[in-house]
Amino acid sequence: MSIGELAEQFDLAPHVLRHWEAMGLLVPAARVNGRRRYTRDHTVQVMTIIRAKAGGMSLEQIREMLAISGQAGRREFLQRQHAELERRLQEIAASKALIEHIMECRADDFTRCPDYRRVAENAAAGLNLHENTCVAPEHSDRR
Repeated sequence: MSIGELAEQFDLAPHVLRHWEAMGLLVPAARVNGRRRYTRDHTVQVMTIIRAKAGGMSLEQIREMLAISGQAGRREFLQRQHAELERRLQEIAASKALIEHIMECRADDFTRCPDYRRVAENAAAGLNLHENTCVAPEHSDRR
């Protein structure tokens, strides 16, 4: 397939694929009559790069991951990336819990709502982020 066809599969501009080739992330395509021709292997490579970027990896980190030879080294590298993703997921869960409460909160000033304050304080402390029941039932009518 042409560079345009490959790029279109992933909603990318062709220059992105050229850049990835120049950085050593994407194995250069074979040339037929001077034009790049890509295979299914390139499709897998592009998807790998896209998923790694979506997971927060920089292009340099992706290049490092692709260059690692041996399962042990790759596993060690990916364990660090996995730990970072887990940390980010916890932050996202905390943010989601706060937003969900704000969407449902009936208080004029949600920052004064006892339920919201509890959820926010628990999130700050890394505690039960998904508990939305009020610990002080007498205040639950403020939501």
